[in-house]
Amino acid sequence: MTFAGTKEMFMKPRIALAPGDPAGVGSELIVRLLANAVNRDAADILLVADRGELEEGMRICGERFEYAVADADGAPAFAPGIPVLVDYRGRAEAPFERAASTANGGRYAMDTLRRAIEYTVGGVTDAVCFAPLNKHSLHLGGLGHPDETHWFAEMLHPNGPYGELNALDGLWTSRVTSHVPLKDVSGLLTEERIVGAIRLIHSTLVGVGVSEPRIALCGLNPHAGDNGSFGREEIDVIGPAIEAARRQGLPVIGMYPADTIFLKKDEVDAIVTMYHDQGQIAMKLMGFSRGVTVHGGMPIPIATPAHGTAFDIYGQGEAGWGAIQAAFDVACRMARARQARQHAA
Repeated sequence: MTFAGTKEMFMKPRIALAPGDPAGVGSELIVRLLANAVNRDAADILLVADRGELEEGMRICGERFEYAVADADGAPAFAPGIPVLVDYRGRAEAPFERAASTANGGRYAMDTLRRAIEYTVGGVTDAVCFAPLNKHSLHLGGLGHPDETHWFAEMLHPNGPYGELNALDGLWTSRVTSHVPLKDVSGLLTEERIVGAIRLIHSTLVGVGVSEPRIALCGLNPHAGDNGSFGREEIDVIGPAIEAARRQGLPVIGMYPADTIFLKKDEVDAIVTMYHDQGQIAMKLMGFSRGVTVHGGMPIPIATPAHGTAFDIYGQGEAGWGAIQAAFDVACRMARARQARQHAA
């Protein structure tokens, strides 16, 4: 997809919003976000969604705001404080089944998100922010990857390590392994993967303006192995990876046991864990309603709430929107940083 007139430098961030799974609270969250005039003024917003879903979200929330509809060629004319809607549902068919995983919902989530990514790659927008996805719906809809991160990588061809990062109130986490069975984690830990996870979060933090990130590394086993008493991964793999990272100029401290490392949250900018739940349990306990997932290492900024689709409360108007607000704020921050890098180039 190509667009005319996209080389102009826009200092206000331009954010492409996608609604996520239609069976969940995505449209409700988008409406709550955009009903706040502060957000509409903070960025030029391009919403890629079915118009009927946007109106349904407004009905559920009891909120309305003015929006424009993009021309047929998809090239938006942004106006201050007025989101632009690209009325699009891709291969999906309306109406949507609610509160359940479906192939139709998965296709809608993927197709609207793909279009938002295309706008950002094409220079119309600077970053992507999307409402929660449901992985079962994605797989029913033909995702063809373990998760959306690998799907993004297929589309965007990242040049280096990539993966999910999580952010909460200034603390970031990355992980060496992600959506894999726990029994497979030890075998997947290598010096290269660990250094890659450290490098990924370091480069991401530098990219958003943290000039000297302080990064702590977590062990794998109880008590970080206790000198080999509870496993040798810390001795044979993780320790050598720390030394390799330091030789490459990556400022990492540790390793620390998983049950104490998050006590250092006020002393560091980032924590690197060995597997998914080591970081996610702590982050969600500290701030489930504010957590953000960033798909790090991609050539464009991509952010989303760290929580799920909340099928159980669809249509009730009760979904908290703190996490979509936090994801929007992170997307705006990353968009501004991307603009600055492009301008400097």
